[in-house]
Amino acid sequence: MNAGTESVTQVLGIVAVVLLSAKILGEIAERLRQPAVIGELLAGLLLGPSLFGILDPAASSIHLLAETGVVILLFSIGLETPFKNLLRVGGPSTAVACIGVALPFAGGYFACRALGLTNEQSIVMGAALTATSVGITARVLGDLGILQRPESQVILGAAVIDDVIGLIILAVVADAVSGSAITLANIGMTTVFAFGFLALALLIGSWLAQPLMGLIERWTRPEVMATTAIALAFLFSLAAESSGSAPIVGAFAAGMVLASTPQAHSIAHGMRSVGAFFVPIFFVAVGAAVDIRAFAEPATLMIGGILLAIGIAGKVLAGAGAWRFHGQRLFIGVGMIPRGEVGLIFAQLGLSLAVLDSALFSALALVVFVTTFMTPPLLKRLAITEGGEPPQRSTIGDLVGEI
Repeated sequence: MNAGTESVTQVLGIVAVVLLSAKILGEIAERLRQPAVIGELLAGLLLGPSLFGILDPAASSIHLLAETGVVILLFSIGLETPFKNLLRVGGPSTAVACIGVALPFAGGYFACRALGLTNEQSIVMGAALTATSVGITARVLGDLGILQRPESQVILGAAVIDDVIGLIILAVVADAVSGSAITLANIGMTTVFAFGFLALALLIGSWLAQPLMGLIERWTRPEVMATTAIALAFLFSLAAESSGSAPIVGAFAAGMVLASTPQAHSIAHGMRSVGAFFVPIFFVAVGAAVDIRAFAEPATLMIGGILLAIGIAGKVLAGAGAWRFHGQRLFIGVGMIPRGEVGLIFAQLGLSLAVLDSALFSALALVVFVTTFMTPPLLKRLAITEGGEPPQRSTIGDLVGEI
């Protein structure tokens, strides 16, 4: 199915194949004692252009469904993460996010310059290493049933801050490679808008959420509660994008706001069937976006391997730098490793602006591919080592369905 040529029957057929493949391979992954998300990512790899060519992740319908899936996933995660919980780990989360951006960017930039890449290419490559895919890690934490662990809270908080910083870098990089002047005033304005939205959304949302949900609970049917909550998540996402932030930041903020209401459990229950449909499409689309055929080029493998080592080391060291935190810091660092779709956004920007060629884009795709697939089993191993065998089903699994 190619972008822009889908018919209704084609969309229905491909969605059916995606959901069935995700469910089957997800179950196989769980029987092999791995998180279900591994199976869903593999389903995307099999269905995507690299192998069978059934799924085109760039098709407008699939892209829309996948983006809706990640919004719903982050909203559901927010429902498990009251804002007061993140405040308790605010210092460690901020430290992890800042270190996790600075080290990979500096390492990637100077490594690329040493390899002979241009200044613009090095900026884009370094910026791509700063991203963290909160969707991948959060899903695994939920599958393991450990979203409430202090380390998990640090990861979630750091991932949100990391995402906001990443958006700022993305805006600056776009200006840099397009020839626009980069000033401290422009950077400062972008930063104020990004963090200002998050603070304003949490403040206003916390003030309005409980009266609104209480009114709906008294005057409507129970199922309307979840419908209204989803609508609020979409509105928060729209507001986030309009303010220069990411839709997933708005969705996560909406979930945190509603997590403090008495109706949070009812909302979470209503999210089950919605998440069961949309969330697997997101992970399958992420897997399908990776073209493994490009990895056959030696130059691509060399550059990709160097960037991969820098990207992993930077995030692991960021976990070790968690400020005044006495938990398992390696777990935090590993949780920040996956780049997922966020890294591909940076890579796609460089490609669309003609800064990166196909070989450099494929090198970044290699980093995305390896970090995305390596994180779930590593997190599970660390969770078992630290706290014993985790439960088979997760809290977030209850929220988005037994996928």
